[in-house]
Amino acid sequence: MRKRYALGLYLTGAVTARTGDDMSGPALLLAGFALAGSATQASTLLAAITVAAAVGGPVLGVLLDRAERPGRLLSLALVLYAVGLTGVLAGLGRLPFGVSVLVAAFTGLLGPALSGGWTAQLPRVVPPERLPRANALDAMTYGSASLVGPALAGGVAGAAGAPAAVVVSVVLIGAAVPAAWGLPGRGQPVQGQGQGQGQRAGAGFSVGTGLLAGVRFIVGNHRLARATVSSVVSCAAQGMVTACLPLLGERVLGGAGHGALLLSCTAVSALAANAVLARRPHALAPETVIRAGALLQAAAPAAAATGQPVTVVAAALLAGIGEGPQLTALFAVRHREVPEQLRGQVFTTGASAKITGFALGAAAAGLMGVWSLPGALLSAAALHLMAARAMGRSET
Repeated sequence: MRKRYALGLYLTGAVTARTGDDMSGPALLLAGFALAGSATQASTLLAAITVAAAVGGPVLGVLLDRAERPGRLLSLALVLYAVGLTGVLAGLGRLPFGVSVLVAAFTGLLGPALSGGWTAQLPRVVPPERLPRANALDAMTYGSASLVGPALAGGVAGAAGAPAAVVVSVVLIGAAVPAAWGLPGRGQPVQGQGQGQGQRAGAGFSVGTGLLAGVRFIVGNHRLARATVSSVVSCAAQGMVTACLPLLGERVLGGAGHGALLLSCTAVSALAANAVLARRPHALAPETVIRAGALLQAAAPAAAATGQPVTVVAAALLAGIGEGPQLTALFAVRHREVPEQLRGQVFTTGASAKITGFALGAAAAGLMGVWSLPGALLSAAALHLMAARAMGRSET
């Protein structure tokens, strides 16, 4: 009899892969600046790998839903992602810069495997009664990765050089391959679930049909659609706040680099909030948590707009208290509403939409923040309020 796949192995693989992923962006940015000699070229590399992730998610989701053993496909995606990062690093300063951008773009297509693609497999790992707590623990891996990854990139780059930081991120992503490879396939029983319950319907559809089916399901399911819209709008607001951090650091905290430390404050409080939620996963309905999370995050940039150092730090902590549980609740809605045959598609499409929202928000705030930093922060607060309103209508 096949040995049961342990939740601990799933979480270990997830946090390892996601730490490597969150490390790879800053590491690639630093390596691009060091080897290409241009901040513009470095940011172009980061933009290429990020935008491509938004494009690749839906297709990857369809392929995961069609795979008998989605863990094998995730493993391949992780390997190719690591190889792509290695190729970008090897080409910098040796090949035309356009080639490095192209490699980064192809690599980014696989990025959703480390986020939504992995999370979509969680119901195959644990039985339904354990899913809420496992979901909260899974969401915590995102917070852990966002805290450790960028710090590790900066530390390794400072100690051994920017290329070494890219190498470490590649090693972390590669180290998650065994955990992905062993993920249960469709039709395999999990703890507390019979053999027949894991079966999937509609295995014969094409990739094109699958793409349409996933989008139609999101649009047609009101609870899922509103949770998705709310999360994307909140992500756009988070992108705006992130773009404002250097200016906040420069004008309020004594240096542009200090603004990045606010991300650590947010990540720590998000982890703490999710740790509390994991102990009582049924205390609140997911829709309530998503709405409350958006409201808390709306208060954070509004407070930061006052420009007082203590208030700015407190605002970063408050943002994490809203952001962490909001992500957990979003996953809970998806796990509850989405059938197995569309789960990978919905999770990766949702991840792609959130990446797009974040990028658009960051771009808007980059322009707006130079003109008026308080105006950009208050605009982010307004977007979070819109996200809360979108979620609030789900129960009417």
